[in-house]
Amino acid sequence: MFYIEKTDKPSWLERKLNLIKVQENTIILPIDKNTNEKQIEKIATKTNKIIKKYSTSKKIVLSKEMCKEQKYINYLNTYGLEIQDGKWLFEILLPEITEYIVNKKKIEKTNISIMINDLTDLEFENIKILARKYKSINIVTNHIEKFKKLEEQLQENEGIIITITNNKKRSLMKSQIILNIDFPKELINKYNMQDEAIIVNVRGNVKINKKRFNGLNINDYEIDFRDDKKNNKALNDKFYLKDLYQAGLYKKQRISEIKKKIQVDKVIIKKLILNNGEL
Repeated sequence: MFYIEKTDKPSWLERKLNLIKVQENTIILPIDKNTNEKQIEKIATKTNKIIKKYSTSKKIVLSKEMCKEQKYINYLNTYGLEIQDGKWLFEILLPEITEYIVNKKKIEKTNISIMINDLTDLEFENIKILARKYKSINIVTNHIEKFKKLEEQLQENEGIIITITNNKKRSLMKSQIILNIDFPKELINKYNMQDEAIIVNVRGNVKINKKRFNGLNINDYEIDFRDDKKNNKALNDKFYLKDLYQAGLYKKQRISEIKKKIQVDKVIIKKLILNNGEL
């Protein structure tokens, strides 16, 4: 795995020749505001060659500054590199995200809607955790048949009743918290919702276009965890902790094992990122 960051002040020669420095598992790039797209493309090509030469892993972690370089990121994506953006971890931490919101906003009677079409093992587990804790869970989906097994299992084995619906006018109207797993912007904006609702967009940034909407639209987050589990990259503040922590997880592990590790490492939600601020 490689970490990628910028040179603090690239020299004229470094910029001219697109010189890349490699220090152990860190790639340092001569990118600044004067770097043009052709140079960025060359730097991305060199980056890919370095990673293929020295590592069997396709995982890379970008520094906070490199996360702003969208053109460079676009080129890396064409090479199939696994850029750690914390989104997969975001999904795993959905119960913790929900608890953070409930505590921060002091919500007493919590009604939660989950907008989801593709039911993965991870979401199956998260829905069960949320349903056990908050009781009032509303599944909004275009594929109601996929969720019947979950509905029957929770009702028969644990006495928990969840609602499965796809009514665009009424599905979300009772929910203070809306967890949007995989609904795109065009679809979610077709649903009526409370003006003060709190929406968590797990897999992508979504903008709510409704004029009266005055709630919270959450598209990102940051975490913290035990100091003794942090490496030098986590301590120098150049990288997002969520990206670094996700990079250390193995997606092929059982979800229960990953969640157990998260508890042992004392991962907590540090803040949620809104369109215009933080929570």
